[in-house]
Amino acid sequence: MSAPFEAPTRTTAVVLAGGTGQRVGLAIPKQLLKIAGKAVIEHTLAIFEQAESIDDVIVLMAPGFTEDVERIIAKAGLTKVRRVIEGGATRNETTERAIAALGEGLAEGEDRNVLFHDAVRPLLSQRVISDCVAALDRYQAVDVAIPSADTIIVTRTHGEDGEFITDVPDRTRLRRGQTPQAFKLSTIRRAYEIAAGDPNFQATDDCSVVLRYLPDVPIHVVPGDEYNMKVTQPVDVFIADKLFQLASSSAPRQADEAAYRELLAGKTLVVFGGSYGIGADIARLAESYGATVHALGRSSTGTHVENPEHVEKALATAYAETGRVDHVIVTAGVLRIGKLAETDHATIREALDVNYLAPVQIAQASYKYLVETKGQLLLYTSSSYTRGRAEYSLYSSTKAAMVNLTQALADEWAADGIRVNCVNPERTATPMRTNAFGQEPAGSLLSSEAVARTSLDVLLSELTGHVIDVRQQDPTAGASEASGFEQALAAVLDRQGDV
Repeated sequence: MSAPFEAPTRTTAVVLAGGTGQRVGLAIPKQLLKIAGKAVIEHTLAIFEQAESIDDVIVLMAPGFTEDVERIIAKAGLTKVRRVIEGGATRNETTERAIAALGEGLAEGEDRNVLFHDAVRPLLSQRVISDCVAALDRYQAVDVAIPSADTIIVTRTHGEDGEFITDVPDRTRLRRGQTPQAFKLSTIRRAYEIAAGDPNFQATDDCSVVLRYLPDVPIHVVPGDEYNMKVTQPVDVFIADKLFQLASSSAPRQADEAAYRELLAGKTLVVFGGSYGIGADIARLAESYGATVHALGRSSTGTHVENPEHVEKALATAYAETGRVDHVIVTAGVLRIGKLAETDHATIREALDVNYLAPVQIAQASYKYLVETKGQLLLYTSSSYTRGRAEYSLYSSTKAAMVNLTQALADEWAADGIRVNCVNPERTATPMRTNAFGQEPAGSLLSSEAVARTSLDVLLSELTGHVIDVRQQDPTAGASEASGFEQALAAVLDRQGDV
């Protein structure tokens, strides 16, 4: 006789958002502060929304701000969040409220996994989440920690003379604790029940409660990562914002050629900069999968992207022909090499008009069409957006603007269902690059078709507000456990000489 079916243990993420913004000088809780166009807590909740091992989410929010979080959840479409509860006056009380909520509706003897995570750690990786959940198959309590890169000293204060070192612990055994902290619900509940009988009970984290009141329960440690930072001080806000800006994403590839045909057949694409290079390859590929494509360019259709009338006419023509515009792609650009002090006004004006004002005007004109189809605007940047390069300051700076425009519009248009993304190819073999740099060694450049293929993957994904790197060699290869931000750092370091 086969063994009876045993349902997998349900796993709930509890996002602890009871803190205030006092240490960062804010009148609102720091978890409502915007970083990279979204509230910190929205970034954090989105991570758990995407985690396959997480079944549902509960939020413990600072008193008086639960409605703010509920609005964020509704706007972002975060379906896993099932409750937003007011937190307590202390961390202990907040956790106790979460434990009580988690126990509601459980049958006798039923248990569940629970991950407690700080709302102000918005850079948590999927790897850490999955490792914590997997560890709960064997252990009742799990912490997340990283080695300390700093020497830790123990001090004592001697009156007005200040602090003096009393000990320097062995750094090899020291770890910096992070979240999530994961438990069997029965274990953390029992620890708090015992702690309630201690009149001196006070804790700043939950593993310490288990350690003190359930000393026979081993606490397993899962390796964290350096990017899982806590936004606490003013400088943390700046660092987190920059990490989000530099982080890149990967667009999911479709399963096979039939999937591309199914998703693109009957769709209308308008490609500005479609005469040659990446734009022409996007048009060719999309048409091969059954899409109607309007490929526009100065040399092929006489379309000047810097001319608002040309843009309006191109979009109106596409809409009149098919009754829809699903995706608008802007690959048009100019790259002029030279020192800024020696650049004439006409060249400066051209760079600003084509590389910056044109995408802005195209975005503005496209809105009314994309809002109908819940479509996507796809922009393009350059790897030099992370750090401007000498002798093409205009190009670098306008490409940095494309990243900011992407992030801003993704947030602005989210409620309308319009997605906005930005493709960041490494050095690519295009006529524009050849005109600027001449012939370069074979094999040193990415093919425009490879960029076009990734562009289609982005268009067909649910991504929005992302910068998608396209590289000859994926920086994540051979490092599948690396976090997205580790991958981003690898890409940034590798692209230092790119355009």
